Amino acid sequence: MTGPQVAVRRWLADLAWLPGQGLARDVLIEAEGNRFTSVIPSSPSTPADTNRLHGLTLPGFANAHSHAFHRALRATTQADRGTFWTWRERMYEVAARLDPDSYLQLARAVYAEMALAGVSCVGEFHYLHHQPDGRPYADPNAMGRAVVQAAAEAGLRVTLLDACYLTGGLDPSGVLPLAGPQVRFSDGDAARWATRVEALGLDEHGLISPHARAGAALHSVRAVPPEHMHPVVAWSRRRGAPLHVHMSEQRAENDACRAVYGVSPARLLYDEDVLGPRTTVVHATHVSAADLALLGGAQVFACLCPTTERDLGDGLAPACPLAAAGCTLTLGSDSHAVVDMLEEARGVEYAERLARRSRGHLTAEALLQAATCDGHASLGWPDAGEIVPGAWADLVTVSLDSIRTAGAPDDLALETAVFAASAADVRDVVISGRDVVRDGVHLLVPDVPGELSRSIRAVLP
Repeated sequence: MTGPQVAVRRWLADLAWLPGQGLARDVLIEAEGNRFTSVIPSSPSTPADTNRLHGLTLPGFANAHSHAFHRALRATTQADRGTFWTWRERMYEVAARLDPDSYLQLARAVYAEMALAGVSCVGEFHYLHHQPDGRPYADPNAMGRAVVQAAAEAGLRVTLLDACYLTGGLDPSGVLPLAGPQVRFSDGDAARWATRVEALGLDEHGLISPHARAGAALHSVRAVPPEHMHPVVAWSRRRGAPLHVHMSEQRAENDACRAVYGVSPARLLYDEDVLGPRTTVVHATHVSAADLALLGGAQVFACLCPTTERDLGDGLAPACPLAAAGCTLTLGSDSHAVVDMLEEARGVEYAERLARRSRGHLTAEALLQAATCDGHASLGWPDAGEIVPGAWADLVTVSLDSIRTAGAPDDLALETAVFAASAADVRDVVISGRDVVRDGVHLLVPDVPGELSRSIRAVLP
């Protein structure tokens, strides 16, 4: 007996970026189901059922750090001056108004926006766990399941980075209690966090469903005391799951950590055995030479979010020192001030140029690697992010003839994409072997702007 027929699909890319080969012309790409099976540059023939991809075809982008509900804050926080901390209060107001239904609507629209920008997998750093008063929903994972469903309906894969969040912050007097909307973020302690996450019903590979896997997160040293870090780390290791943590985004965080614990956030995480090859530190904006040695020695991923970091006035992330120390760089759109992975990629290089007052520190290929294969690996999908047989069949085609990209020679297509193109130039997107975006139109969510408008207005105070 034979199994069910698996759909075979073929594409012919004018130009494609292939691992170990760089740019290649007339690349015939074949997939069966959700995996690539054949990649042939300079293909001598084209089967009749082949789809033509005009422009530059890249692997799907990985958005390694997302807070979907922050998308509701776009523009609303720009009217007045303020700080990261005043922005956070506005964010808490939105967090207090979400429930599983409204979160599903908002996250689906945000993920559809990501798909239009070429994102095939998102890491959702998720801490909206319970009802506004802190009581669990009938299903304690109702909010997390809304995220998983939203990704499915928008056509993306997702890693649900379920965050442990137990305290309200740090100040020189010590650990602060939860206050206001923060109470819905907390499970009470790390053991109860682990019990709730196990109730997601993971299989032996850590999958919640074929398109979704679970990961762990420690919100930050501000929100998880050291004595509660070990159960989260132990769960992630037992499950072989990614572990993410916000770290050193603000100088005030570093100062408070030193005042309370006597060490930097990086040192505290190192001492508590949080750092390792499956760990991603998010931001790492304000790190010392000693911190860099700890992070690089542990071979962590460092997720940089340039559009959010400049929007909030965080500072310039030290991309080159992090990479030189041994960290693997990834990218995230975080608060979604914009959703544009090409903008995030060039933002990393531009931050280095501003800091060093010179040009040319990270190549277009290095930045694309952060946006693709390295980002996927940090989310627990190491077999994604490359156009090779056996990898997930994700493709993003960027127009090379738009008002932003026209005129550059083909042999500079990578530089054109990274330093000139935007999300508006993403023409076609294939995720897991399925067309999700064609000619700039989302095929699963027909009216993405309308869904964004309706879902955001429903949750704004």
